[in-house]
Amino acid sequence: MTHADPFAVRELLGPGAAPGRRALTGEHGTVLPPFTDHHVHLHLLDEHRLAPHGIAAAVDLGGDPVALARRPKQGFPLLSYAGAFLTAPGGYPLGRPWAPAAIAREVTDASTAPGVPGGARTRVDEQAGCGASVIKVALNAAAGPVLDRDTLDAVVSCAHERGLPVVAHVEGERMTRLALDAGIDVLAHTPFSERLGLRLMARAAAAQVWISTLEIHAGDPDAAANAEANLSAFREAGGRILYGTDLGNGDRPAGVQPGELAALDRAGVRGAALIAALADPWPGTEATHAVATFVPGEPPATLDEIPAWLAAATVVPEEEVVRDEH
Repeated sequence: MTHADPFAVRELLGPGAAPGRRALTGEHGTVLPPFTDHHVHLHLLDEHRLAPHGIAAAVDLGGDPVALARRPKQGFPLLSYAGAFLTAPGGYPLGRPWAPAAIAREVTDASTAPGVPGGARTRVDEQAGCGASVIKVALNAAAGPVLDRDTLDAVVSCAHERGLPVVAHVEGERMTRLALDAGIDVLAHTPFSERLGLRLMARAAAAQVWISTLEIHAGDPDAAANAEANLSAFREAGGRILYGTDLGNGDRPAGVQPGELAALDRAGVRGAALIAALADPWPGTEATHAVATFVPGEPPATLDEIPAWLAAATVVPEEEVVRDEH
């Protein structure tokens, strides 16, 4: 086994990367920070397969808040979650075959007073009371009604009062603009139903974080082209990008998704920037130090090799890895 140059590895993959080995087996490879999939739906996948295939933490962006609150806190993946989608009466994702009733709440009143049935604060308080780290709203004009501006503003205000960021599913004409105008912090998907102009893109890059979810459009060339073009422009404008897959949507094995990585690479999120999107601890501020990502074998020699190489990633205890820092 040829030992890799630590300086070359860091130059290609970022400052958190180092050649290393697993102490128990002696297997050589590359040690990286722990990875997060920033958009999953646990009720649609086998979460126990995430860590063996490279995902140490996950963010559930639409699930039953009571079931998520009752989930055991030990073990991996470490989980943050939004709880239920907050949506307009009759809005997305109500009625979808993949969306049981427990994963959505209709907001029927813009009231910011506590305890009002269907009120904005009531809905936010329920998710927060179940341990939500973020609040998710549905702004899908392509699939039904969306929250009116007063109600959306109330939801955002109530979430921000609790210190919780608001993430939105945006789909349909002018929905990205609505999310920006309302102070939405994060987009659950890179916008895919329209190309954004430069002025709107500059606003988004200054005010929002975007979760990638590019691979879900593999069967829709127009949506795929829109999403990759928008993400490329967002990156060029200085926007912060998070790796996320919408895992549970479609028939994909749990773990790191090479197709998502390849799409990010095509959009210009390459090398150290790609690792940063995977290792970003959002919605937290610090990654767990209990585990690391380990990719066995020789490190990649070029940027082009990185997406496929990462498919072999796994999560290992931090004490099991020995880094070669010299």
